[in-house]
Amino acid sequence: MKGLIMFFIASMLMAGASAATIGEMADSAYNKEEYRQAIDLYIQSIKEEGVSADVYYNLGNAHFRNDNTGKAILNYERALRLDPSHSDARTNLNYVKSKLIDKPEDDTNVLYKIHHGIMSMMSANAWAYMALALFILFLGAIGLYIFSSHVTYRKIGFFGGSTLIFVCAYVIYLACDAAAIARSHESAVVIVPSTQLTSAPRGAKSGKDKVVTIHEGTRVEIIDSVATPDDPVSPKWYNIKLNNSTKAWLRSSDVERI
Repeated sequence: MKGLIMFFIASMLMAGASAATIGEMADSAYNKEEYRQAIDLYIQSIKEEGVSADVYYNLGNAHFRNDNTGKAILNYERALRLDPSHSDARTNLNYVKSKLIDKPEDDTNVLYKIHHGIMSMMSANAWAYMALALFILFLGAIGLYIFSSHVTYRKIGFFGGSTLIFVCAYVIYLACDAAAIARSHESAVVIVPSTQLTSAPRGAKSGKDKVVTIHEGTRVEIIDSVATPDDPVSPKWYNIKLNNSTKAWLRSSDVERI
């Protein structure tokens, strides 16, 4: 029995050492500017070791150095989905996006932009912990209002508690929204040099078909999908939107979900 336990522990240690070695090999390949090899090793590390924001960030860097703009953006986005506070991933993502050919107009309202900016500061778990801390402070303020005999302290407890409960409710909303986004896979990135948006789930057949070309790295939101088994190029099409005013169809093979 003791020998079996020792064998199990040794096996676990060897597995961990193997995964760590893959990460080190990937980093080494990247430092040697062997970016194609680094990409393969980072992907292998993700499969064997599991996902992490840092590995997605490193994979994004390797893709960028290998001139895979779409895959670079895709992996920076994945890193930020796991850790919204990853400043290096956000900096690199913004830099790569600034070089894109397509920059769809952001027609979302100002309040949503502010809300999204606040939400992206921390992960869903961090917002949840903050909500718990605010609720505890709220209980303290209520206690101050109920049990204090001093008028000034009672006012502080009342108005402070009123403010804290509203802030706590908003932070709970932030936590729920951040968790929903983290679980969602409706966002995608164009990973081919260019693709065509069409008004129907098929390739353009005549001059009457409306066609718009978008390029690698463009982010889209997937609304729906339809199977097209007769299409020799792509067996599925996505109904997507670039922003609130632009919706179209594109081949599923031209994008990858975040």
